[in-house]
Amino acid sequence: MPKIKKEINQIIENIEVKDVAAEGKSIARYQDKVIFIDNAAPGDIIDLKIIKTKKKFSYAVPIKFHSFSLLREVPFCEHFSVCGGCKWQHLKYASQLEFKTREVNDALKRIGKISFSSVAPILGSVKTRFYRNKLEYTFSNKRWLTNEEIKSEENLDSNALGFHIPGRFDKVLDIKACHLQESPSNEIRLELKRFAEEKGYTFFDLRAQTGFLRNLIIRTTSIGQVMVIVQFFERKEEAIKEVMQHLKEKFPDITSLNYVVNSKANDTLQDQAVICYNGLPYIQEQMEGLVFHIGPKSFYQTNSEQAYELYKIVRNFAELTGNEVVYDLYTGTGTIANFLAKSCAQVIGIEYVPTAIEDAKVNSKNNGITNTSFYAGDMKDILNADFLSKHPKPDIIVTDPPRAGMHEDVVKMLLNIAAERIVYVSCNPATQARDLAILDAKYEVKAIQPVDMFPHTQHVENVVLLKLRQAK
Repeated sequence: MPKIKKEINQIIENIEVKDVAAEGKSIARYQDKVIFIDNAAPGDIIDLKIIKTKKKFSYAVPIKFHSFSLLREVPFCEHFSVCGGCKWQHLKYASQLEFKTREVNDALKRIGKISFSSVAPILGSVKTRFYRNKLEYTFSNKRWLTNEEIKSEENLDSNALGFHIPGRFDKVLDIKACHLQESPSNEIRLELKRFAEEKGYTFFDLRAQTGFLRNLIIRTTSIGQVMVIVQFFERKEEAIKEVMQHLKEKFPDITSLNYVVNSKANDTLQDQAVICYNGLPYIQEQMEGLVFHIGPKSFYQTNSEQAYELYKIVRNFAELTGNEVVYDLYTGTGTIANFLAKSCAQVIGIEYVPTAIEDAKVNSKNNGITNTSFYAGDMKDILNADFLSKHPKPDIIVTDPPRAGMHEDVVKMLLNIAAERIVYVSCNPATQARDLAILDAKYEVKAIQPVDMFPHTQHVENVVLLKLRQAK
C-alpha cells in the first residue's frame, strides 16, 4: 500500500504508474489525486517526490524505481530527461504508437462525442531518428547545469548552444549530439560554438537582452541541400562577416547561408530582413516529381518523408476524379494544394500569412501548375458569402488548421457551404474533435487515419474524412 508523508516534498512509496498523459508525462493515482510524473512509464513501480501540488492533482519526479515496465527501452540520447524534446524515448516505439492511437480514439469519443466505426492503425514513421528537416538552437550565457556539475564546484563554462529547458525560459541545455536531424546539423552547431568561444563572442542573455550571438536555425532536405540562418542580436558588421565567412569556408556544402540582425525582445523572423551571405536564398525539397522552394521564413512539414505519406492519405480520402474544385484551407506554402492540383480541376488555397501565400504561388509557377489560386487573409474574415459568390463552390474542402483548430465561424461556414467531402488534417486531436462535434450536424465521419510525424514525442497527426449526410 502506498505510503504518504506530507504535501510539498512528500514521498509516496511503491506506487504503480498507470497510464500516459499530456505533455509526455505519465499518471499515477493516490487517494483522490491524480499525480503527473516525468520520465516514467506505465507499469513502473516507483517512489515519488511531490514537487508541486494543486487541489485535485500533483506533479512529481521519480526518486527510486523498484521495478521497470515491460514497455520500456533504454533511451539512446545522452540528453534524455533533461532536454524536453523527446519525452517518450524510454518507451518502445510500438507502445508509443499504441498510446497515440488511443489518444485519437479518446478525443473523438470524449470531446467530439461523435459516432464512428473505428480508428485505422496508426501509420508509423519509417525513420525514428534523424527524421526532422529543421532545428532551432539558442545561444545563451546561462547554461543549464546538472546536479552533478553543481556538486563538482568546478569552474564550468557558462555558454550554451542548444535547447531551452522546459519551464525555464532563460536556461539553455548545451547539446553535444542531437539525434533528430541528419548531418551536418551537429557538426555545424558544434563548430559554430567552438569558433565563437575561441573569438570571445558573447552569447545572448535573455533576461538582460544583451549579447552578440542569439539563435541558429538549420534546415536540410532529402536531396542534400542545407540552409543555415545565424541570428545576431547586436549589429557588429566585422564580427558578423567573420562568423559567416568561417561557416562558408568550413562547410562548403551549405547551399543557403543566411543571417539576421534581430534586436527585438523575441527571436521570430517573420518581420525581419534575412540576408543571404552565400549561395541561394532558398533550398529545395522534392515530392512525387514536384519541387518546392523553402525560404528562411517558409513553413514546410518538419518530417519530409512522413509528410509525403500524410499527403497521400489526404489525396486518397479526397477521392479525386479530375473534375473537382478543392478548397485548401490554411494552405501555408501551398504544399497540399500543389500536391493535389494534378488530380483535380482547380485548387483554391487560403492562408493567414501573406509571405506563405507568395511561396505557394512561386511553388505553383515553378512546377508549371496553372490550376491553383491563393488568397491571404484571416480565415474567418476571408471565407465568407462574398468570397463564395466570386469563386466556384468547392466539391471538396481540405483543412489543416494550427493546433488551436478552426475558429467557430469557419466551422459554421463549412456547414453553410456543404461541400460533398471534407478532409480534416490536425496536429491536435482535441481541437479537431471539438470542431467535428459541430460539423456532425451535417457530416458523417467515414474514415480516421492517425499518422506519427514525431517519434519519441506525444504528438500525433490525424486525418479524418467527412461526408455530407444525405437529406432524408
